[in-house]
Formats: sequence, structure tokens, C-alpha cells
Amino acid sequence: MKVLVIGSGGREHAICWKIAQSARVDKLFCAPGNGGISKVAEPVDIKAEDMSGLVRFAKSNGIGLTIVGPEAPLVNGLVDVFQKEGLRVFGPGKRASMLEGSKVFAKEAMKRWGVPTAAFEVFDDYKKAREYVEKKSLPLVVKADGLAAGKGVIICYTRDEALKALEDMMVNKKFGKSGERIVIEECLEGEEASIIVISDGRHVVPLATSQDHKRALDDDKGANTGGMGAYSPAPVVTPEEERRIMDEIVVPVIRGMAKEGMPYKGVLYVGIMVTAEGPKVLEFNVRFGDPETQAIFPRLKSDLMELIERSIDGKLKGYAPLWDTRSCVCVVMASGGYPGKYEKGKEIEGLDEAEGVGDTVVFHAGTRSTAEGGGEKIITDGGRVLGVTGLGEDIESAIKNTYKAVSKIRFENMHFRRDIGKRALAHSGIIT
Repeated sequence: MKVLVIGSGGREHAICWKIAQSARVDKLFCAPGNGGISKVAEPVDIKAEDMSGLVRFAKSNGIGLTIVGPEAPLVNGLVDVFQKEGLRVFGPGKRASMLEGSKVFAKEAMKRWGVPTAAFEVFDDYKKAREYVEKKSLPLVVKADGLAAGKGVIICYTRDEALKALEDMMVNKKFGKSGERIVIEECLEGEEASIIVISDGRHVVPLATSQDHKRALDDDKGANTGGMGAYSPAPVVTPEEERRIMDEIVVPVIRGMAKEGMPYKGVLYVGIMVTAEGPKVLEFNVRFGDPETQAIFPRLKSDLMELIERSIDGKLKGYAPLWDTRSCVCVVMASGGYPGKYEKGKEIEGLDEAEGVGDTVVFHAGTRSTAEGGGEKIITDGGRVLGVTGLGEDIESAIKNTYKAVSKIRFENMHFRRDIGKRALAHSGIIT
């Protein structure tokens, strides 16, 4: 079968890396890809938002399955367009993708279905939102309604921070139309975890648990980012907590979507806060997490293609993928200044040495290949540049292995966190 993966980030590199291992795949394409994906898939110069171009390519090249990586094409209805053209595609349709496309939709749906989440209010009037913030106790969380590349959630510990978040979103239009409506909610206390499942509209298969690191700096300081690293499994999600998450959150959401005429087929990512009262939903994403995918797929022993095709065909009931018992850690290497202003075009050195470290793989995100100046080079082309990923018999050895590979890589003004996996070490009793 010929397969097309849509997207250009570390998540898409991880998807291509795993799909390329399947005996079901004869030829793999990625549109548009990046500087590293060409090792496992043929890059196609079509942007992820070019729906008509992607449809034409799929038809003219006999693509048997298309996998949509990023959220924007899903929220904009790419799956519906492909299905209308008779093309086989993996991902939720436009209506179901509102779980990520609109935080207001998601919060109000959870309220209808009795899914535990933070108390919230919705505003489309700046003056009323400001009045609400001025009288509420702190901390508060201010969220842009629409897509904001993982940066539209602001945790506000002071009144001034909350008022600035309102002004940035609703007055200064920092996130464009995504900030025309906002959600203001209580700030949950606890430890975060990422739960990713595959659904066929009725049945659900959970993937391995993981934990993301959203803040730019060590010790969870600095601005929110798209994610600076992840590890799997997440020890904060005990077997008992995982059962509660499935029973109280995931299953009610899948049932609720089906009951309301939006059967959910594809990947559902649930950002969880494990609180003293139990697990509560922070957010939904309608695609594989990034960078969580880079920490999960190296542990997946089963054929990802089989899992995806079972989802499309409604045959997930009773299916259980096999997992490597080892731990996996992904450290994101970013451009200096990310998630703010950063420069592109910096040559990356040491990639071969990093991949020479045993049980590691380097997933490319913001990179591109160039022959400028003679000879092929890989240069930076985004904020999050690489996802350096390593396996180990336990979380401590996985961390050491990954950072050993990180130490081999060099590019100007590179930035990465040095504490990815620290919480897991604490759970293991290795640090306190």
C-alpha cells in the first residue's frame, strides 16, 4: 500500500518512522516533510493546509491511506474532503475535531456529559471578562477558544498577569480570531499526564501513558511552549488512575460524541491533571501529541498500520497492542528564544554521532536540508528543532541515554531543558 503522512514536525517524523516499519507499506510519502523525514519517506512539496493539492496528489499517486498529523487540517475539515473524494484517511472529521478546535465547545460538552474538569466561564466581551477577573480569586487560567499552536493557555498567578492575558487575546488579537472568545477557569493543582487513545467511533484502545513538559525552562519555569520534552510511561498514572480516566473521561466522551451525531474516529489526546479529587481534563487534542508521540512510538511493538486500519474499519474491539517494557525519554532541542522570536538557518552538527548512541533516534521537527555552500547540510527551520529520544531499562537509564545523545548535537543558540523526566525519578524514589 502507498501511504501519505501529512505534516512537517517531530510528530510526523515519528509517525513516518513507525509506519515505515510496517510490512503493509510499499511506499511512504510525507507532505511537506522536513530535513530528516527523507530518511524514511519521500518528501512531497505540498503544504498541510493545501487541501486541493493534497487530494490531487493522493488521487494521482494511488495513495491507499492518508494519515493527518497536525491539528489545523483536521479542524479545517481535511478528513471530510478526502472522504467525499472516496479517499481512505485517518483522523476525526471537522465536527468531531471541535474538541480541539474550540475550547468552549469542549468545556460545554464535558459539562453535558458529566466529565470532570475545572470550573469555568466563557466570555466574548472584553469588559465583562475584565470585571470577572478583577473579582475572582487567584490563580486563574485564561484560554483562547481556538487553535494557538499550544501557546493559547496562560496560567495567571497575579491579577496583572490575568488582565494582560485578556488584553493580549481579546484586544491586541495576539492569536487572531482564536482569541475572540475565551475561557477563564480555575487553576487545578496536581500533576499533569497525557493520555492518548485510538477510537473507531465505539471502541477505544489506549496507548502507553506519557508526560509532557510545557514550560520553556527547567523546573517548569518560563513561557508555555508546544512541549520541551516527554517521557513514557508516566508513573503518576497508576493502573487505578488509568481505569478511572478511561471510565470517567474517555468512554463518556466517545459515547457523548456518538450520541450527538459526531462519532469520533481517530486519535484522541486527553491532557489530564491528577488531582487529590481524581483525574480532571485540562484539554483535548484530536491528534497524536507532540512531543509525546516521540516518547511513545519507540515503545510500540505492534504494527501501527494495523491499529490505524482497525480504527478506520471499526474493528478495535478486543485489540490490545504490544509494548516494550522499557522507559523512553524525548528531549526537545529548540532554537534560542523559542517560544518567542528566534533565528533560522543555523547549521546542525553531530546528528550522526547522536544517532550512533545505542537505543536512540533523533526525530526532526524544525529542520530542512540544503546544499548551499557545497555539500548537503541540515539547518534549523523552526522553533522546536529536534526531538532526541532514547530508551532505557528504567527511567534513570533512559534519561542518561537520551542526554548522552543530546550532548553530541550542536547548533548556534540551541536551547533545551536539562530536567526532562525529573518527576518520574521522584516517583521512583531516586530523587526527592
